[in-house]
Amino acid sequence: QLQLVESGGGLVQPGGSLRLSCIASGFTLDYYIMGWFRQAPGKEREEVGCVDVSGGSTRYADSVKGRFTISRDNAKNTVYLQMNSLKPEDTAIYYCAARARGCPTVYAYDYWGQGTQVTVSS
Repeated sequence: QLQLVESGGGLVQPGGSLRLSCIASGFTLDYYIMGWFRQAPGKEREEVGCVDVSGGSTRYADSVKGRFTISRDNAKNTVYLQMNSLKPEDTAIYYCAARARGCPTVYAYDYWGQGTQVTVSS
């Protein structure tokens, strides 16, 4: 079965950190550009950022730039989202996605995970 599975979500206090993982099964991530997305209650799904196949190039949404870092370990078939200085407005379900040509978007992707909940609250 070809799938992406996210993990690492949870409850964290404002200012805290979490690291999300996204592991692929049934296929190798080596050839895919990977993206992270999030969806807060009542809001549309939005891109957090993406990373190229080598991990050498990344881009981020302005709302997370300087606080979040995307990395990948192709040997482990895993992509990470390190989230620091978390704010209550970062509360959302976080998803990873894979796309062979270009950064994944909400409407253009090859694989999409089931999501992991991140709640930032005191």
